Amino acid sequence: MPQNSMKAIVTTGNGGYDKLVCKDVPIPEVNQGEVLIKVLAAGVNNTEINTRLGWYSSAVTESTNTTSDLEAASTTQNSDGGWNKHTPFPLIQGTDCCGRVVSVGKDIDSKLIGKRVLIRPCISTNGFDTLDNIWMGSDFDGAFAQYIKIQASEVFPITSDWSDAELGTIPCAYGTSENMLHRADLKAGETVLITGASGGVGSASVQLAKRRKAKVIAIAGESKHSKVSQLGADLLFGRSDDLLAELGEQSVDVIIDNVAGAGFPTMLKLLKRGGRLVSSGAIAGPIVDLDMRDMYLKDITLIGTTAWAEPVFNNIVKYIEQQEIQPVLAKTFPLSSIVEAQEEFLKKMHVGKFVLIPPEN
Repeated sequence: MPQNSMKAIVTTGNGGYDKLVCKDVPIPEVNQGEVLIKVLAAGVNNTEINTRLGWYSSAVTESTNTTSDLEAASTTQNSDGGWNKHTPFPLIQGTDCCGRVVSVGKDIDSKLIGKRVLIRPCISTNGFDTLDNIWMGSDFDGAFAQYIKIQASEVFPITSDWSDAELGTIPCAYGTSENMLHRADLKAGETVLITGASGGVGSASVQLAKRRKAKVIAIAGESKHSKVSQLGADLLFGRSDDLLAELGEQSVDVIIDNVAGAGFPTMLKLLKRGGRLVSSGAIAGPIVDLDMRDMYLKDITLIGTTAWAEPVFNNIVKYIEQQEIQPVLAKTFPLSSIVEAQEEFLKKMHVGKFVLIPPEN
């Protein structure tokens, strides 16, 4: 490979796996305030698949499981397909990055060179006093490549004996989960219900909720219960279990729900008076039934979370360095095997995260 180029997975537009093209592209050049990072590991998320499919478009009403590649490939480019706005294709996706700093802008301390780092993928464009934000791998080029450039403010050196792949499971899932728990103000002794508890965000939420000394009720496929229990879940239920019969109405203080879909009305029944439901996703479908009486008569707070609060990513780095959480690495794939990784991801047979490993040279 020429010195000025790198291998990258370029997503060329909305559609099927044919839109993922492995090719040589120029290595980014750093400007003032930026650093160049050699990607050591890049996690795989629903986000990348959803963005490729155009699932974030307001025209899409199906779950992420039923929005097939063939359906997406047969449609035209969604003008609002990424975070309900235009996606800047062609795009290098990849929201998670563990890497090593190889060069820095002239105004950045050169002591950063050589350090292993995590990148905060959710960037507050106008400071943390607003909710304005952009996402790495959705709004600008991400980590599905050998190198990535990023603002130095989003780079967090980390001291840990975890492997590169284990650290590559962290940024999106754990940052999203920590942000949800932070915004919901989960307290010690409260009961929290976590849907989709075997996924990246779900498995992170089990650990981060237990770290806050909450009682954790987790929902996951029965075949995954043993692994989710090892993460700290106090009670486990299957996806088809009757939660109202098992738990009773008004039994839960906080619900972490990235599933939504047909089960959403049950979630509001389970919440206690003054309970909080926090969401950053809707894999079972974005359109839900909402009985407003459940919400206002019980003083329920519904919390949507995309922009991250300022303490969130610093907290995650601290938890890792203090050995308060553990990685949940399901499997690694070479970067060039991204299609295989996404196909297996969509089967939902794993617990935790898949991670892509770029080639050395």
